[in-house]
Amino acid sequence: MSNAPLQGVKVVELGVWVAGPAVTGMLADWGADILKIEPPTGDPQRAVFGALGVGDQVGVPPFEIDNRGKRSVVLDLRNDSDLETMMTLISEADIFVTNVRPAGLQRLGLDAETLTAKFPRLIYGIITGYGLTGPDVDKAGYDIGAFWARSGLAHTTVAPDELPPGLRSGQGDHTTGMALASGVMAALFDRERTGKGRVVSTSLLRTGIYTIGWDFGVYLRYGKRQSTRPRHRNTAPQMTCYRCADGRAFWLLGLEADRHWPGFLKAIDRQDLAAVENFKNARSRAVNAEEIIAVLDAHFATQDYAYWTSRFDAEDVWWAPLNSIPDAINDPQVIASGAFIDMTPQPGEAPYRAVNSPVDFDGYNPTYGPVPNLGQHEPKW
Repeated sequence: MSNAPLQGVKVVELGVWVAGPAVTGMLADWGADILKIEPPTGDPQRAVFGALGVGDQVGVPPFEIDNRGKRSVVLDLRNDSDLETMMTLISEADIFVTNVRPAGLQRLGLDAETLTAKFPRLIYGIITGYGLTGPDVDKAGYDIGAFWARSGLAHTTVAPDELPPGLRSGQGDHTTGMALASGVMAALFDRERTGKGRVVSTSLLRTGIYTIGWDFGVYLRYGKRQSTRPRHRNTAPQMTCYRCADGRAFWLLGLEADRHWPGFLKAIDRQDLAAVENFKNARSRAVNAEEIIAVLDAHFATQDYAYWTSRFDAEDVWWAPLNSIPDAINDPQVIASGAFIDMTPQPGEAPYRAVNSPVDFDGYNPTYGPVPNLGQHEPKW
């Protein structure tokens, strides 16, 4: 890994579950040396399947994606000697990353104020549920609470009279992890100029709000927003999904509705719809969305997916497949994008594939893994 962008960068992680380990998981993929500090019982994410009532799985993919390529060091930070060892490791580190709640960090003397005073060059990265100030600083969050529910994201995703479904596991954590990784990299660059570290923080709550910044921005400016509608009432009928005769579905990408309308009608052999008063322009189609979607639903149900998508390609109609996870795993473009990688297994472990982190560097081909066993490594650089 001599050409790794983060070669030689030393990182101490005091992380649990997903958000904190996701940050250092990406840094490990980029070549940083990560010491993952775990309690004697291990990061609870190692046993996540057991917590969900599944105890007989081989491997733990939710742990593996964020912890490959790290070194696992067991320290009991309630023990003065182990806490001193921790401080020694941090003293030689470039970056410290944690998602432990601030009150717990303060009790251990691992809070931002203490560590940055002791180690002025240290970049201190922290993810919290709700931020570093305010009444709920130490309230438990998880991404489903802070990123999804409290941010307004869950409510905004469904129609106002519906209760939203749960968030997919780790989705908010990974999004927030990417946010902190970018901030930590900016601070690392800044230290090259100033010689000084700094505290870099983000929260599941702030990141969740940022992901729907369009909706928040409109509301902050105008005091209103367009509510989410069921698919059959989507006011952008050329920007929604449809199902074919064989059950597969696609998503139309006709953002510039009037410009894309003639080619779309030609592709589906429904030029007659151009003469319908209710469909004459984008505004009319938005007002009469339920009517046009019903017409298109019935039409697309007459032929299979291969037929319609080949017609789209022939007429340069923009579309995307509505993939399931198995569909995506076998999608040639997904494969070509580098989304999946071969892991380095532990001795005696069968080879397996995993999800790649989302950034590539030209000229750098990382080795992914292995995933460390609990306490596999010594507490030293």
